[in-house]
Amino acid sequence: MSDKIEISNAEWSVMRIIWTLNKVTSRQLIEILSTKKNWKPATVKTLIGRLVTKGYVSKDKNGRAYIYSALICEQHAINEQILNNFDNICQMHAGQAINNLIKNINLSKKDIDMLEKTLKVKRNNAPEKLACDCLPNSDCTCE
Repeated sequence: MSDKIEISNAEWSVMRIIWTLNKVTSRQLIEILSTKKNWKPATVKTLIGRLVTKGYVSKDKNGRAYIYSALICEQHAINEQILNNFDNICQMHAGQAINNLIKNINLSKKDIDMLEKTLKVKRNNAPEKLACDCLPNSDCTCE
């Protein structure tokens, strides 16, 4: 398994079910995803196969059925996915992207308290302005 976790949007649908149920058969995945996403059994089986090949899901035979379980931690995969996305944008836009995210998602009071503490600590060492990291040695016009 590579260090960088790469999960497609469709694969995330499968992983969320596996993380929620801990262990699941292909029949259960097909039933859930055919109802939730209107996917055909072949689509679900293809996605399961990809996740097994990537090393994110284990496949164990139990009689005639296969039992699937996650080999990667859900929170770790979420963190990696978000960091991978932020690697694709200029760091000068990261703060606005995070602010927009916070405005548009539901957060508990506990989440907000955690964010406030993190930002307070982060503020101590934050520069006044970030440099553009789009191109090396360039006079960037990002704002």
